[in-house]
Amino acid sequence: MTTETTPQLLTADDLLELYSQGVRGELIRGVLCETMSTGVNHGQIVVEFASEIRAFVKPRRLGRVVGSDTGIRIERDPDTVREPDIAYFSAERMPLDQQVSGYAEVAPELVVEVKSPNDSRQTVYDKAEMWLRYGVRLAWAVYPERRTVEAHHVDRGVVVYQADDELDGMDVLPGFTCAVGPLFEV
Repeated sequence: MTTETTPQLLTADDLLELYSQGVRGELIRGVLCETMSTGVNHGQIVVEFASEIRAFVKPRRLGRVVGSDTGIRIERDPDTVREPDIAYFSAERMPLDQQVSGYAEVAPELVVEVKSPNDSRQTVYDKAEMWLRYGVRLAWAVYPERRTVEAHHVDRGVVVYQADDELDGMDVLPGFTCAVGPLFEV
């Protein structure tokens, strides 16, 4: 006779403790999903996007731009902590003078998900849509091999930007634009 054991669900605090021990991953409804490094090209593209966003946000004191290791708790009991490649939190959602230890407890306005070498296109699309369900207003799904960006907007649906286009911050980052093509030049 065999008995099945139910795995013990982890909390966001457990995940923070594991991170301090060198374990990296996300928590999905209490279950650890370890993540691996994604390579130099992926990292360079993430930095290109983050640099453009930060260069617009910081001098205007609009909010914060953070990287993937920040972690955002989007569900409780059981806990879900996700890590977009980049997130922008407006000063309204997360005041600049607020010190945050641990995971963010509010949804960012913008997230960027860059397709990793082992991701399917559908996986990245699904992540962008998932973020919208949790209160993000704009999610950029980035496809390096196609040199395209899909902007998933809570009210406008999906807008596709090609390498020759100007990426637009829409109503989330009004006035923000940047050329798409150079973001992929690694």
